[in-house]
Amino acid sequence: MAETYKGEFYCVKCKEKREAEGDVVVANGRKMAKGTCPVCGTKLNRILGKA
Repeated sequence: MAETYKGEFYCVKCKEKREAEGDVVVANGRKMAKGTCPVCGTKLNRILGKA
């Protein structure tokens, strides 16, 4: 089962923080959550820390 993250992401297009849910992936030894903005549909990223 894939790990998920639910919390605040910053949308670069809207220039506001949005509550969203996304999947956690590991890239270059760092955890990152990837989601979608509920308002404009842009992809969102949030770096969570070391894996």
